[in-house]
Amino acid sequence: MTDMTERYEAVVVGGGAAGLSAALVLGRARRRTLVVDAGEPRNAPAAHLQGYLTRDGMPPAEFLAAGREEIARYGVELVRDRAVDASRQDDGEFRVTLAAGRTVHARRLILATGLADELPAVTGIAERFGRDVLHCPYCHGWEVRDRSFGVLATTPMSVHQALMVSQWSKDVTLFLHRVAEEELTGDDTRRLAAAGVVVVAGEVAGLVVEGDRLTGVRLTDGTVHDRSTLFVAPRAVPRNDLFERLGAALRETPFGTYPVVDETGLTTVPGVWAAGNAVGFAEQVVNAAGAGYRAAATLNGELLFADLDAAQDRSWPRS
Repeated sequence: MTDMTERYEAVVVGGGAAGLSAALVLGRARRRTLVVDAGEPRNAPAAHLQGYLTRDGMPPAEFLAAGREEIARYGVELVRDRAVDASRQDDGEFRVTLAAGRTVHARRLILATGLADELPAVTGIAERFGRDVLHCPYCHGWEVRDRSFGVLATTPMSVHQALMVSQWSKDVTLFLHRVAEEELTGDDTRRLAAAGVVVVAGEVAGLVVEGDRLTGVRLTDGTVHDRSTLFVAPRAVPRNDLFERLGAALRETPFGTYPVVDETGLTTVPGVWAAGNAVGFAEQVVNAAGAGYRAAATLNGELLFADLDAAQDRSWPRS
């Protein structure tokens, strides 16, 4: 027998924008919901979140705190823990095991487990990430507009990043780092020239920091290029453990491996949805919140009709 105090209609794994948005919808729909939050938001290094209407410039920690307060109004439970295992039972429901040893049961799951950013192994980058070492011009471009930009090439696709950030500054230098000039295509070269991007060959050894601010990029040959902002492209590392344990199909992309989902976020495992950066590396906070809302609304509708059908089956007259 399942302990009914540990049985939920929905368990949401992940307490970021996607997970909290899903929990808000489910709470307002009067679903008994648990959020399991390990407390590792991807945007923790950032001082502010941008591009979210009415929340532009809000510190991420304040945004999440406000979300937690909102879901609590509707009776949603939140536990600070990590989901380490999940399995689909013979009755179609789910068993979720938490790191602290607690086991909960759910009729449906939403996995908003996100991803981690693996930074290039260059001295100084990790310490400055989210300050003057950045990754997304849509997130930070306005705040650093017209400064001297550097872009650290980690793959030939870094050319795209250099071209994008040139919209926010006309002083952009692309450091090829470990990318050979021969790897750039003719289109790359023409577009970089058209955007006024300076291309510098040679490996980057580290950053120059003075007075707690970035002032330059140092190459291995000792030359220093004055720069006040450096854009990098972290390697996205999706947190796929639970998807793999549940047997969800995954797809390979140039930016990581992610679960196969439909337009609502439903995975190939019936009753399991994915939302936010668990689905793709480029989801911004506003996108993640929308995806969580959509997944939760779909989940709620599915439960509603499942219960109606079950009630009809029980009451249907039989000869």
